[in-house]
Amino acid sequence: MSTPNGFPQHSGACVTQSTEGGAVQDLHAKKAGKAAKKEAAGNGVLTFEDPLSVGISLNETLKLLPDELKANTKIKSVTPRPPRKPRLERAASLDEKSWRRWRRFRTSQESLTDPNETSSSNGSLQEASLSPPVRGRASPCHQCCQQNSLHSSPDASEASPVGKSRGGTSDLGKRASEISSAFGGLLRGKAFAGGKPRLSQIMPARPLPPMELNMASHTLRTANRIDSDCMDYRHYSQHKFGRVSSSLSDTRLHGNGMVYDNCSTDSMKSTFSLLTPIRSKDVRSRSYLEGSLLANGALLGAEELSRYFPDRNIGIFVATWNMQGQKELPVNLDDFLLPTDPDYAQDMYVIGVQEGCPDRREWEIRLQETLGPHYVMLYSAAHGVLYMSIFIRRDLIWFCSEVEYATVTTRIVSQIKTKGALGICFTFFGTSFLFITSHFTSGDSKVNERKLDYNKTIQALTLPKNVPDTNPYRSSSNDVTTRFDEVFWFGDFNFRLNKDRETVDSILNQNPETDVSKLLAYDQLTSEMSRGSIFKGFQEADIHFRPSYKFDIGKDSYDTTSKQRTPSYTDRVVYRSRYRDDIHAVKYSSCPVIKTSDHRPVFALFRVKVRPGRDNIPLAAGQFDRELYLIGIKRRITRELQKRQEQKDQKSSSVCSIS
Repeated sequence: MSTPNGFPQHSGACVTQSTEGGAVQDLHAKKAGKAAKKEAAGNGVLTFEDPLSVGISLNETLKLLPDELKANTKIKSVTPRPPRKPRLERAASLDEKSWRRWRRFRTSQESLTDPNETSSSNGSLQEASLSPPVRGRASPCHQCCQQNSLHSSPDASEASPVGKSRGGTSDLGKRASEISSAFGGLLRGKAFAGGKPRLSQIMPARPLPPMELNMASHTLRTANRIDSDCMDYRHYSQHKFGRVSSSLSDTRLHGNGMVYDNCSTDSMKSTFSLLTPIRSKDVRSRSYLEGSLLANGALLGAEELSRYFPDRNIGIFVATWNMQGQKELPVNLDDFLLPTDPDYAQDMYVIGVQEGCPDRREWEIRLQETLGPHYVMLYSAAHGVLYMSIFIRRDLIWFCSEVEYATVTTRIVSQIKTKGALGICFTFFGTSFLFITSHFTSGDSKVNERKLDYNKTIQALTLPKNVPDTNPYRSSSNDVTTRFDEVFWFGDFNFRLNKDRETVDSILNQNPETDVSKLLAYDQLTSEMSRGSIFKGFQEADIHFRPSYKFDIGKDSYDTTSKQRTPSYTDRVVYRSRYRDDIHAVKYSSCPVIKTSDHRPVFALFRVKVRPGRDNIPLAAGQFDRELYLIGIKRRITRELQKRQEQKDQKSSSVCSIS
């Protein structure tokens, strides 16, 4: 049996050749004892039990060499050396062994899959592809040479002509690595050939647009958040099941460089839980009747506010509708309460009704059914046929103070309170809100009477009662609207257009869509507000919708009766704030699809700035109408099941025709 270099194989023998000048010496004239061979690294001794057989085999080997090589070949004598002492190493644990084994496996995988790897395996693969394959099987002798080729001595590392022609001992290690690399390359080539073809990288034709750092939507701010004061995120990665006393709030997370923006903070929080973890000391100190007994961890404080509203803005939907006392309610209120623009629902819904339907409870159930399980009715009140309902996201009921209301009657002689005002107030975090719905005196020419209704309302509404004023230094005892941070006043104000019916119809026919600027030039309310005689300090968003009064019931045409009333903007929403730019009007429109009354509903969407508060106010303690909530949800489920059944029956039914 021969080695890959053509030498006969003998057990326990390994021959080393060098390129020193001189003739080949006779091995039989050497020492008759044991024959030894110096290893390439000089750290081991191999002996021969039969020197005669070694000489014979070497002579037979040299006969195979050309004559010119025999003249330059010399067999060096080897001096025996004691073996090297074994190196002591620290015993590895089972975890370390498994980790090393996993690391070697990962490294081998990366070397096989990474096309840009610059290790020796790729270089060996390139060399192997240029050189012819090596035939035969490597012997244990050559395996030893392969292992020691990296630490060979200068004498052993000199390449001889024999090594250049047939592959010397120093080339065996490289050839072995070439074979293994080539085999790995074949495996990779087979894997690539069997998979999908690799496409070249495509560069964009133009620079890509910049990405927003904060991808969290403001409407999803209440989800995937945990209490930043109740857990140290840095230690949580080390102790999965333990909680430490130190805390990292959102500001500390950003300050320490642990996260880059609010989106990263949200992602970091959502890995723990969707519920808020609570520390034991917070449970001891907090009360949902009066907030927190201590200043630390205030329920209405800045940290809690920023957790639910990072931009400290809340979305509010305000609507007014004169129902004309109709018993029949609209089949669907989705277009009214949930307009498609914008895409997201608001945080708070406030609906005021004038001349409401006889069954007020049914109206509230319909509102709950439309808004669904995400909202609860915080409070509702009535003054005759004036109704107001406030719905809020169920996550936010804990941050509201006690709710208070008051009423004003402007028509004393009437037994049925159809004209007057209804006000509801409460504090949300540290911002106080006042909502007023009114029904002023009707009549085209009764502008002064409507002014009197306004003045009586601001003087007679006795609010707030128990909830403290957030800024008493800017309040006035003669005007209820000065005692709150944010005020929304909406209702049927009954202000008309000072123009005849024919002129108004011609303007509406010329501008059928949203250009109503010519009509607003004749609007009584716009003129009085510009003079400062009514709604002092209030603003109104730009109007881009058609007059909301007076329609034929069930139709899109204005009054066709003998009275021929002039179309007017009687239903309005106005607002004021103690602080500049706290209220931003997002949308102001009407709902033309609801035709059960001679008025069209009018609504407005606002973004309102909210400030942190103090825990010295009486809280609502999670107050909401539970009975209404359950009835509305059951109605919603029943309606959905009926709709599915109708669709199922429609698909299964068939029509037979007889020809």
